[in-house]
Amino acid sequence: MTAAPTMLINLHCELGENPLWNPDDGCLYWEDITGGKIHRYELARGKHTQLYSGERVGGFTFQSTGDLLLFRVNDLALLKPDGRVAVLRPFSDHGMERFNDVIAAPDGCVIAGTIGKTETSGGVFRFDHRGQAKLLWRGTGCSNGMGFSPDQRTFYWTCSTTRRLCAFDYDRLTGTFSHERVLYRATKDEGIPDGLAVDAEGELWSARWDGFALVHHAPDGKVLEKISFPVAKVSSVCFGGAELDQMFLTTAGGSAGSDTLDGAVFQLATGRRGQREFKSLIGV
Repeated sequence: MTAAPTMLINLHCELGENPLWNPDDGCLYWEDITGGKIHRYELARGKHTQLYSGERVGGFTFQSTGDLLLFRVNDLALLKPDGRVAVLRPFSDHGMERFNDVIAAPDGCVIAGTIGKTETSGGVFRFDHRGQAKLLWRGTGCSNGMGFSPDQRTFYWTCSTTRRLCAFDYDRLTGTFSHERVLYRATKDEGIPDGLAVDAEGELWSARWDGFALVHHAPDGKVLEKISFPVAKVSSVCFGGAELDQMFLTTAGGSAGSDTLDGAVFQLATGRRGQREFKSLIGV
């Protein structure tokens, strides 16, 4: 069984999201979307740094150059190591409010989901190496957690609007997705499926917004385990640490001056190992 989660750092994030582990510097990165901030935490020294404050960022990836690629409300931008922000490309879509969750693909492209203006106008886009967008599918109010199987033949996607975990066949050579199927549909009392991580064995770990939990699924969607959390809004999850054997989870609902754990980042030892995150190659 997985050990209980422990609090790593509490910045009282309003909407903590997008945890990503960078093995190059041994740091965890995450964002507070509503607060318009990006944070970094050096695990070995317990050192926190705020890297960015500005326009809301729906998601980000690590670029092969060492920059962070930010998917903001109306553009793609690069956050340089020295803190400078350079707009890479403007972006707008008639159906979206903003970007939400993004992931670098094995080929260096980026798959980016959106929050819709309606419950069906959000969608998922593929950004190629030039930063050009192609709509993959529409029909969600809130696109959420994504991941790839270890053999890179399956892509997992979360539709928070319909509480579904879905799988697609993925062709790395063409960057195409096909054969959509529903692996799991959460009931209302389980909370809303949110962020997602896929471990080295191909099993899924799904954060549950308003569910006080992280849920461990088999590749076919079967629930294997449920890990309880002391806060309701468990928003996202990633693997990290030197051996990729730790999990880091963001939460939401915090506010400045609060004495609660809402909005804290948690650490969890699962006995499982994760996969290294792919790096994006947009504009490189």
